[in-house]
Amino acid sequence: MKKGKVYLVGAGPGDPGLITVKGLECIQHADVVIYDYLASSALLGFARPEAEIVYVGKKGGDHTLPQDAISALIAAKAAQGLTVTRLKGGDPFIFGRGGEEAEVLVKEQIPFEIVPGVTSAIAAPAYAGIPLTHRDHTSTLAFVTGHENPEKRESSINWPHLAEGIGTLVFLMGVKNLPNIVHNLTANGMSPETPIALVRWGTTSRQVTVSGTLDTIIEQVAAAGLKAPAIIVVGDVVKLRNQLQWFEKRPLFGKKIVVTRAREQASDLVRALNDYGADCLECPTIKITPMEDSGPLDEAVQNIEKYDWLIFTSVNGVNFFFKHLFANNRDARSLGRVKTASIGPATAARLSAFGISSDIIPDNYRAESVVEAFSGFQMKGLKVLLPRAKEARPILPAALKKMGALVDEISAYQTLIDDERAKTLLNRLTAKEVDLITFTSSSTVKNFIALLPSKDFNRLIANIPIACIGPITADTAREAGLHVRIVAETFTIPGLCDAILQYFSTKQP
Repeated sequence: MKKGKVYLVGAGPGDPGLITVKGLECIQHADVVIYDYLASSALLGFARPEAEIVYVGKKGGDHTLPQDAISALIAAKAAQGLTVTRLKGGDPFIFGRGGEEAEVLVKEQIPFEIVPGVTSAIAAPAYAGIPLTHRDHTSTLAFVTGHENPEKRESSINWPHLAEGIGTLVFLMGVKNLPNIVHNLTANGMSPETPIALVRWGTTSRQVTVSGTLDTIIEQVAAAGLKAPAIIVVGDVVKLRNQLQWFEKRPLFGKKIVVTRAREQASDLVRALNDYGADCLECPTIKITPMEDSGPLDEAVQNIEKYDWLIFTSVNGVNFFFKHLFANNRDARSLGRVKTASIGPATAARLSAFGISSDIIPDNYRAESVVEAFSGFQMKGLKVLLPRAKEARPILPAALKKMGALVDEISAYQTLIDDERAKTLLNRLTAKEVDLITFTSSSTVKNFIALLPSKDFNRLIANIPIACIGPITADTAREAGLHVRIVAETFTIPGLCDAILQYFSTKQP
């Protein structure tokens, strides 16, 4: 059997956006992804659905598999002719034991490549506002392990040289050995007044930075309860953090926000909240699925020319309509004489992507506003196609029929409950690790309620503020007993984000 190939990939320091383009490609093309504790789990979402995902631990003091077993596993998978991506936190060759894994592959004559990653040694200080080199402070830099091989009889670290000959020191995996590090530096000539900082979970929304001097840092770290994983920076450059810190100053930094939007649509909201510093838990409560019987929609697109108006109330409605249009060997030219209306700019933008401009975009993005927009049109006898969710409110078609329109309301898709992340959600709520829950539709509210045990409902959601994209969703949430504190004035994702920012900027600590 032809042997496979192994890619030893640096996953970066925690922020999934910091992985390299090549590293991402290796994940996407792998038959097997073998990952460790410090590799962002978000990166696993880029693996192929049929790829085998193997967790091997590598958490300080708690390894799921010892290193020899990990190396053997990598080699064994490749020997089966598979493409293996070994995903390692940071960079595989900077205290990542990638060299040991590569040696095994050489011995087994298995082809491999090294894909460097952004190491936490440079990324965590950067996110903490600490430049490791600066022409006014230092031009020398050293990376040092804070956890040497425990089987070594003597340290191979030249402490006298580090203490007096290097401007900036970065220790990795050294939290437990902080007292020894401080002692060895000061005992070998480094001033107790030397600035030092520890950065835990660098580049992630959980980042915590504790800074002080060699003389004070042990007590400060103990008081903060700081634990691994963290990197340690020693040197005058640490003082620059006071003016250069940026990551931890973002307006939603550290806020734990639950996003209940459907997985296919959640990315824009999650991305926006993450950019403001939030720690988002994606917990879709709904999943968008096609109708079991697509006959009515297929018939409608086959006879689209008979309609005078085509009204879309969501991006999903647009997507499913055009999917069926194309499946029936038709395209946008079939809509030549049909006028269109869209609820909201996102729906209009999606329609525009298919080459169709909306004739009507209401000022407010709800069914009532569409009704108002049509009040200036003579609708009597006109034929209207309304492809939308099976669970949609009846207000729009009822109002159009009162105007005399002939309305074909067709269920283009349905929303079902999604309980895949229910256990994670319950764990977060139980641990009081949620600062805000967002809802973008009434169906997300209803399905969220269904995910919670009724007997624990009040305890789990007690005092958790709720953010809703509009008044209809807010009314549904209030009726369910949720504490609605935020309602977007503009019923869009940007409008929801603006409302969330306003809430936290004025909320008393």
